[in-house]
Formats: sequence, C-alpha cells, structure tokens
Amino acid sequence: MKDAKDANTKKPRSKRTTAEMRAEYDFSGGVRGKYADRYRKGVNVVLFEPELVAAFPDSKSVNDALRGLLAIASRAKQGKRA
Repeated sequence: MKDAKDANTKKPRSKRTTAEMRAEYDFSGGVRGKYADRYRKGVNVVLFEPELVAAFPDSKSVNDALRGLLAIASRAKQGKRA
C-alpha cells in the first residue's frame, strides 16, 4: 500500500513530446558524457550557509581551507600523543 505522501510527490507527466522541443534549447554544441567519469568517481554536494559563501566563493577556496584545517588537526593530534 502506498503512502499518501508518495502519491503527492510525483509530478504529472508532461504532455510535451520530444518533437516539440523549444527553440531556445540548443544542444548542438553539447558533448555527451562529458562529466560521466567524474560522476562515477563520486559526487558530493554540500550546501553552505549564505555567510560562508561570501568567505568561500569557489571549490578551490573551500578545499584550501579544509586542507589547512586537517593540517592543524593533525598537528594537534600528534602533540597529544607525546
């Protein structure tokens, strides 16, 4: 038996067919499977709070900050062992 929630979350099928593709959708320069290998390796999507987006505007800045944090944590952990 299906939940009422399941029945409400499904979108109705569009009556538009592929023959009725809109003119503004131009895929002539597209490359099929361009990101397929990257996707297979694993995709992580992380949502940031708005105030963090200003501090970390791109993936490089986020990765650099996280690497720095890992380095600090590693040094702190080594200091506790001594």
